[in-house]
Amino acid sequence: MSIATAKAVTANRLRDGAVVFRRADGGWSLRVEEAAIADAESAAQQLLTSAEQDAAAALVVAPYLTPPERPTSAEGWNDLGARLAQISARLAADGLRFAWHNHDFEFSALPDGSFPIEHLLGDAVLWEADLAWVSRGGADPEHWVARYRGRIPLVHVKDIAPAGDEADEDGWTDVGTGVMPWPKLWAQCVAAGAEIMVAEHDNPSNFVRFARVSADSMRRFAAGARS
Repeated sequence: MSIATAKAVTANRLRDGAVVFRRADGGWSLRVEEAAIADAESAAQQLLTSAEQDAAAALVVAPYLTPPERPTSAEGWNDLGARLAQISARLAADGLRFAWHNHDFEFSALPDGSFPIEHLLGDAVLWEADLAWVSRGGADPEHWVARYRGRIPLVHVKDIAPAGDEADEDGWTDVGTGVMPWPKLWAQCVAAGAEIMVAEHDNPSNFVRFARVSADSMRRFAAGARS
């Protein structure tokens, strides 16, 4: 006769260190009696995997830099990158990851030939890649995804309308209906370690249409990347 040991998944809450227990519904509780109990190794592994995915999603993202705040020299961008690296280190000590979200201005070459994005990310800061903004900045998204392979946990999946179209939507369009080579980029991003792909449109005229069309496109891209 063998006796299987029941297992539960626990963690420490970041804000106060309190022990919390993984529930069967995917949430967390301070009450041990609400913990999901796994009586088989496979079930325990599933619980642990789902909990690890929560931890992977514990990302803090710097979203934007207004024009007056933007440095005007490589030295200024480098100083800002050093500050971001310090923030990243402090957050890492609390179990969080830190990423920069780009727009187009990070891909305008500086007088010395470097790019703001290089100074911002440095050697430590992760990148939440908005590849449509990379393209609008006149840069090649494939090049930059390859450059920061392994440091891109999040990707904004956004599309650009053909020139002259969708003026009422600021030239953006539903994912899969524009000029961005998303089937190829999707596969490249996944291979580069992207964990979360976020459908985005900066100014949709119809949110429901955007969500439906984009979700359908993203399912196709994901299926293509797996094949």
